[in-house]
Amino acid sequence: MHSFDYGVIRVVPRVERQEFINAGIVVLCPQQQYLAARIRLDEGRLKALWPDVDVEVVRKHLGAIERICAGAEDGGPIARLSVRERFHWLVAARSTIIQCSPVHTGVCDGAMDAVVERLAGQFL
Repeated sequence: MHSFDYGVIRVVPRVERQEFINAGIVVLCPQQQYLAARIRLDEGRLKALWPDVDVEVVRKHLGAIERICAGAEDGGPIARLSVRERFHWLVAARSTIIQCSPVHTGVCDGAMDAVVERLAGQFL
């Protein structure tokens, strides 16, 4: 059995109203040095909360999360940190348009891609 941590990525178009939609999931399994994100932005729901939102800017920032998780060269300096450091940077509390839920923990048999897809199906 392996333990994992995850956070739900939220888009909070108007921070002062505290309304949000779930737009992704980020998952860390330290034993496997596994870090991944799945992003699924529902543009219709986002525009219902904020009709004037710049969806492309939101997509750009959500895409950065995927690049950081993957350790991509175009992910900037955060993408060069360790898997654990990247996860904790991504889930840190902030008051910006892209936020993360509190971190939750689970256990699995080690098939992390399946865990990520299950969580994405549950929350997105």
